[in-house]
Amino acid sequence: MYDCIIVGAGPAGGTAAYHLAKQGRSVLILEKESLPRYKPCGGGVSPAIAQWFDFDFSPVISVKANTIRCTWNMGDPVEVQLETPEPVWMVRRDVFDHFLVQQAQKQGAELKDNTEVLGIEFKSDHWQVNTSNGSITGRYLIAADGAKGPMAKWLGFKERKRRLAGALEAEATTQVTNSNIIDFEFGLVKNGYVWNFPKADGYSIGVGTFIGGEPQDFKKILDEYGKSFNINLSTCKQYGHALCLWNGEQTLHTQNAVLAGEAACVVDPMTAEGIRPSIYSGLKASEAIGKALSGDVNALDNYTNVMNEEWGSDMAWAAKIAGLFYRFPKVGYKVGIKRPSGPQLMGKILCGELRYGDVAGRAIKRLTPFG
Repeated sequence: MYDCIIVGAGPAGGTAAYHLAKQGRSVLILEKESLPRYKPCGGGVSPAIAQWFDFDFSPVISVKANTIRCTWNMGDPVEVQLETPEPVWMVRRDVFDHFLVQQAQKQGAELKDNTEVLGIEFKSDHWQVNTSNGSITGRYLIAADGAKGPMAKWLGFKERKRRLAGALEAEATTQVTNSNIIDFEFGLVKNGYVWNFPKADGYSIGVGTFIGGEPQDFKKILDEYGKSFNINLSTCKQYGHALCLWNGEQTLHTQNAVLAGEAACVVDPMTAEGIRPSIYSGLKASEAIGKALSGDVNALDNYTNVMNEEWGSDMAWAAKIAGLFYRFPKVGYKVGIKRPSGPQLMGKILCGELRYGDVAGRAIKRLTPFG
């Protein structure tokens, strides 16, 4: 019997496995795909994650971006160089996620990929996990199977507080001219933005909406945006996927189990950043389960409290800013983005140097029409 079975080999699962294995716990990661596996994602990673690990991430950083460029309807540009000690990391998720799992394996964690979980059963004091390759038992479970994974439902989380958002992404393999510039376009799409994240061998280009509203032709928007970079996205493979945005305090634990990553709805409602919050949830989940295994009966309750207080409280500010910005995007662009301090502050938030709470008062005042 394993101390902990982790379902899902994304950033949350890989992080939790690494830290639990480092504690000397017996850990099994279950992943339905074969690793490395493609994951649609812009691949922007905050360098702040380095503080939570004792190994070097440089082997999986494709490029480092130190400049943010924003446009409105592909015009009215503003370009700002980030005043942060370390630029934003750009990664390929297949490489990044697999690297995290490999670090966990070096610490003793086991991996069973190409193994789909078909169901779970609680047996008095442990979990039985039924998979496509047989049944496995573990004292604790971490559900890190993403936005659309079934684990949360199976664990009894019927109504998670989440705002479902949608994104469409395309991977363009091409010669990269400005590998240090992240591009954001705010006028082509309602209630969201379009992005172009550079990699060493191409671009990750995507469009997402975060507030809801009427359906939009994402494919048409992407094609139009790609042309501004002389890229024909109609010839590139495109991937649609759901995002689980944080939408308020919620319970993230149950009997001998916790939710982590997008299964816990940790995606930033302003920027749709998901990698850093997923890693943070994996870290906190590993700490909680380590304490539970040592006999702390309140450890899983504390995980919920930590995620709500330390992550969720700042996401409440992010949601308020997002609500104003995306409802009045033209005003938002003028008063929030066109000021060089706007992209600079966003860069510091993305790099983990500022929290939304640090800038919320000023941002909300500026974004409130006629305020």
